[in-house]
Amino acid sequence: MAQQRPGLFFREDFKETPAETPVTQEHLTNNDLVMTLYGPGKDSIRKSHHDKPADDPYYIWSGVCQGNWAVAIKHRTKYVDLSRQGKISWRSKQSGYRQLHVILKLADGTWLVSQPLDPESGDWRVREFNISDMKWMGLNIESVIETKPVVNADLTKVEEIGWTDLMRGGRSPASSRLDWIEVSGFPVGK
Repeated sequence: MAQQRPGLFFREDFKETPAETPVTQEHLTNNDLVMTLYGPGKDSIRKSHHDKPADDPYYIWSGVCQGNWAVAIKHRTKYVDLSRQGKISWRSKQSGYRQLHVILKLADGTWLVSQPLDPESGDWRVREFNISDMKWMGLNIESVIETKPVVNADLTKVEEIGWTDLMRGGRSPASSRLDWIEVSGFPVGK
C-alpha cells in the first residue's frame, strides 16, 4: 500500500507594505494564521522592499534587530503533523554569516531549533527541507538561544513553525530576509 504524502498545510506570502515597516499580524495574508515575534530583538523585525531591482520581493528583514529574534506562525484551529514526510519551503536571502534555522513549537510547549539550513547567498533562492532529515536542539524562546540536543522529538503535533538566524541584525550587510514560507504536513485538530 502506498504511503500518503502530506498536502499543503499553509503558505504565507505576506502583504506588500512600505519598506522598514515593523512587522505585525496585519502583514499576514492568510486569516487562518497567527504570527508571533520572539526574543530581545523582536520589536525591530521589519517588513522591507526595494524599488530596484524591479522584481525585489516584500520580505521579513532582521537588519535592525538589536538582539536575537524569531518569527513563528501557527494555524488558529489546528496543529500539524510533520513526522510523516513533512516539508518546509521558503524563499530567502542572507548576508554577513547569517544562516536561517527552522524553529518549531510542539503541542507540549517544547521549542526546537534546527541545525543551520540556509546560509549566506548573493541572491534570492528557494529551499525545501525534509523535516525527517533535520537534527534539533532545544530553544530558549525568550532569549532565542539554542540549548541542548534533542533526539527523537515528537513532531506529530506541531503548534508553531518559524525561523531565526540566532543573531542580532547588522543592517543590510549582515541580516536575514524571508520572502515567503510554505509548510506541508497532515492537519491535526486541537
